[in-house]
Amino acid sequence: MDGHLLRDKVVLVSGGTRGIGAGIAAAALREGASVVVSGRRAPAGSGAYFVRCDVSDVESGRAAVAATVDRHGRIDCLVNAAGLTTRGTLLDTTPELFDEHVAVNLRGPFFLMQAAVQDMLRRGAPGTIVNIISSSELGGQPYLAPYVAAKAGLAGLTRNAAHAHRFDRIRINGLDIGWTDTEGEDQIQRRFHNADDDWRERAAEKLPMGKLAQVDEIADFVVFLLSPRSGVVTGSILDWDQQVFGATD
Repeated sequence: MDGHLLRDKVVLVSGGTRGIGAGIAAAALREGASVVVSGRRAPAGSGAYFVRCDVSDVESGRAAVAATVDRHGRIDCLVNAAGLTTRGTLLDTTPELFDEHVAVNLRGPFFLMQAAVQDMLRRGAPGTIVNIISSSELGGQPYLAPYVAAKAGLAGLTRNAAHAHRFDRIRINGLDIGWTDTEGEDQIQRRFHNADDDWRERAAEKLPMGKLAQVDEIADFVVFLLSPRSGVVTGSILDWDQQVFGATD
């Protein structure tokens, strides 16, 4: 990219201290943005301003937006990248696990969006939001039942909010990402699927493009969606996957 896509923009990335969120934060910095990252643990030397935040706590999320506005005077762009991917089927998911997924994957993004849009409306200014969703929201694997329920809700919320605020020039889009190579995914594979050190290589052999999705590629696309270069696009849930959903052999 040309180094100017987000010049003079203020960007908050929830879950921006690791994984996909950290990649998005780094890409936004390279593109000229002032970046605030929120998460539970401070990143090491990212160049972004850190705000401690647990998105499952609504007031903590609101405080992250308030801290962004206090520091920079406004918020132009929000990325909801924080997520929970612990496993559970329809039969073994407890109410507690279900509530955890809703709190992190749906309720947290809802109220972060609310706070960001309130600042944009207060200033009468345009803005952009990108929600990191998942291709699993289209159905997903049996062991992702509470995750799928929450992410499907986030997809619906993305469309609803985009429609509600299109005349405010606030563009809101979502990215349905597929299987992605992150530190968090490595931990999940080892914890829940007894994965060995070579799980990435074995997974890649079975995928059409011969590799897992890469954080830096996703990050560049998110920056494009945040920027004016993505034009009038709003309310879109874009597949970032190498599977073609709805197609059959």
